[in-house]
Amino acid sequence: MTGLRVLAVDDEQPALEDLAYLLRADPRIGDVLTARDGAAALKLLDRAIAEKRPVDAVFLDIRMRGLDGVVLGRLLTRFSRPPKVVFVTAYEEHAVDAFELKAEDYLLKPVRPERLAEAVRRVCEGRAEPEPQVDTIPVELGGVTKFVASSEVRYVEAQGDYARLHTATGSHLVRIPLATLEQRWASAGFMRVHRSHLVSVKHIDEMHIDSGKCTVRVGGTEIPVSRRHTRELRDLLVRRARKGKRDS
Repeated sequence: MTGLRVLAVDDEQPALEDLAYLLRADPRIGDVLTARDGAAALKLLDRAIAEKRPVDAVFLDIRMRGLDGVVLGRLLTRFSRPPKVVFVTAYEEHAVDAFELKAEDYLLKPVRPERLAEAVRRVCEGRAEPEPQVDTIPVELGGVTKFVASSEVRYVEAQGDYARLHTATGSHLVRIPLATLEQRWASAGFMRVHRSHLVSVKHIDEMHIDSGKCTVRVGGTEIPVSRRHTRELRDLLVRRARKGKRDS
């Protein structure tokens, strides 16, 4: 098993640098990321998931400007594969919050190397093998982080280095390339039908072929299907229809 990939979060630069230094000195840790606030931490975690290099543990300060550590800790529990959380704070009164969030450990500042080593040991003992698929993506909505599950997404539209997730209730722009989502959600029933579109096959209502041009209708939206994907998609829909008849 490779070394742990961890994220240190603290809004005080000297404290963040000290914590990162101690973490990098531990031979059980392979990669240390840093963030100065909760919002930046979420972006790093999202990018790590998109790159299929998820973070194993977050060493998290509690009292931070903006999104504090307790709120961020609660958000992390909603990940399909939550990272382990170790709170690092100068205040003892948040121990109850740490217990409720099932944190691996609770370190008081200034952090002693031997206590940090113990926290890393606990993270290693509870470390799980990565799941083959992460099916939720955090999106920002007016300063609020919402988690969108792949099952809610009808289709995805490429917009440069971003992707727009279309659901029944709206759309969300995320900084994840379409090719990444294509690989990540293949087992969830998504198929690339065009260079700019990824579709949830179960949400396809109709397929039209006219004068050699193919489109599918998804929730009232017409989506183009490239010539090289037309036959594959048609065969897949036929197989699904036959299976549905056998199961009914």
